[in-house]
Amino acid sequence: MKVTWDIFCSVVDNYGDIGVTWRLARQLVAEHDLAVRLWVDDLNAFVPMCPGADASVAQQWHEGVDVRAWPAQWQPAEPADVVIGAFACQLPLPYVEAMRARATPVLWLNLDYLSAEDWVEGCHGLPSPQSNGLRKIFFFPGFTERTGGLLREASLMARRQAFEQSAEARAAFLQGLGVRVQADAQLISLFAYENPQLGAWLDALAADNCATHLLVPQGRILGDLGQWLGEPGVKVGDVFQRNALTVQILPFVSQDDYDRLLWACDFNAVRGEDSFVRAQWAGRPMLWHIYVQEENAHWEKLEAFLSLYRQGLSDGAGEALVALWRAWNMNHDLRQAWQGARKHWSELQQHARDWAARQAARPDLAKALVQFYRNWL
Repeated sequence: MKVTWDIFCSVVDNYGDIGVTWRLARQLVAEHDLAVRLWVDDLNAFVPMCPGADASVAQQWHEGVDVRAWPAQWQPAEPADVVIGAFACQLPLPYVEAMRARATPVLWLNLDYLSAEDWVEGCHGLPSPQSNGLRKIFFFPGFTERTGGLLREASLMARRQAFEQSAEARAAFLQGLGVRVQADAQLISLFAYENPQLGAWLDALAADNCATHLLVPQGRILGDLGQWLGEPGVKVGDVFQRNALTVQILPFVSQDDYDRLLWACDFNAVRGEDSFVRAQWAGRPMLWHIYVQEENAHWEKLEAFLSLYRQGLSDGAGEALVALWRAWNMNHDLRQAWQGARKHWSELQQHARDWAARQAARPDLAKALVQFYRNWL
């Protein structure tokens, strides 16, 4: 019999939580031949990234994953061999009691948020004894050998390379989205939270000597974008021209198409966790909009990643990169920071490729989880 896995996802921030858990569930089925149930408390967030999904049904199958609605009133379900609570979500109490009563032990993992902070290595794999006698183990994704790694399908880098080497594939993909890019324009994707610095960046792009085509998938940044454009209520399919800048609103796409969008662009502005990781695999210069926390606690997380990511850059390029990311996340002068980063463009491009290659040389998160379970037996 196949080993059974239950993944619980409580949708907190639009698409980040479900984005990570859906990728993980698909990979565990496709590459490790596991029986996976994905419990989601808000299927409306699942539907946009999984064509054919239905938010109104209690059970459905997609790409071999048994997707379940996580009801407010829990119905009895046999616990799996491995149980993952994503991002510290609280499992249903009757389910936890069923785990305790199960004849064979359950491996209970808390899959935590991605961070480059130093303390993560020390906490990865640590058990947390529960009052009912069970043990929950902290499992941290990360960027170093002493963490659980990053989500990466076995074929991802090869698929990216094939896409990059085929001008026809890129053109066909963009055409399918209704995107027509002029020959000399740089292509940029923008997926972000609300940000008061957006206008300063758009001003810089509009006044630039080179043309820019900005692709904006449906999301929370559209309000700020519409304000800058002077066009309230921007919608999917809209295209606007402001001097050297073309702005186009795209629909929310599936995860696989979002990967292609990142590969097709010259620069990617992303947010949260799932798109942040996928932008790294794209091997392009990028800008991360980190999820805002109270008392600016997210700044420490941002600085920890910058300290790691800038390694290998020259002093000038490293300082320009840090200035750009800080401006976007700390409301500094983004126009000046963007112009500073452009002076080091070729170095930032090569650095993004090198970073992706180094991370791809490490075990991926799904493989690390499966190996952890085998070692636990």
